[in-house]
Amino acid sequence: MMQIDPDYTIQDEQALRALFEPTHGLALAKCQERLGVHAREFIRRSPFLCIGTQNSEGRADVSPRGDPPGFVQVLDDRTLAIPDRPGNNRLDTLANIIANPNVGLLFIVPGFDDTLRVNGRAMITRDPGVLSRMKVADRLPRLAIIVSINEVFLHCAKAFRRSRLWSLEAHQDRSEMPSLVKMILDETTGAPKDKDEMQKLDDGLEEAYRTTLY
Repeated sequence: MMQIDPDYTIQDEQALRALFEPTHGLALAKCQERLGVHAREFIRRSPFLCIGTQNSEGRADVSPRGDPPGFVQVLDDRTLAIPDRPGNNRLDTLANIIANPNVGLLFIVPGFDDTLRVNGRAMITRDPGVLSRMKVADRLPRLAIIVSINEVFLHCAKAFRRSRLWSLEAHQDRSEMPSLVKMILDETTGAPKDKDEMQKLDDGLEEAYRTTLY
């Protein structure tokens, strides 16, 4: 394991801030306690978000969530509802919320270099009045995550422009890496050597995608 020289470790906020120029006034002023008209519109357009959580010991996790645009419901100007769709049943995000309700959300809109950040406190609900608003393909989610907003602000485009995320010229060929199933098996129990057997496993995952999205 690579060793990091402890003499260069930043150990307090004062030392950290000494390395940077003061925060721009607009960057401070943009933080709001409730959703404005533009934040609402951003959420309405967004088909994808990442939710950051921590367990009771501070162990962090980030999970992607996606659905048709506008899948996150704005219940009021300080409350959001996120449907919980079928997944792998690890339940990392949900278990973390029970242990530690503080969450961070990052909303992404395809083609937009700007993002929307929301920080708040979350709870999990089975309230039929909430779930009934979230039907897709005639199926309701089993649960919803309710987020009470503490802070909301638009985030600048630098990260997306540096990464060229939406640029077709920057897109990589997925076939240059193995399938998801093979990568997991390679690093756990070992992937089958027989190509036909491996193909059956890959086809099984695709069938699961087709039949269990909702």
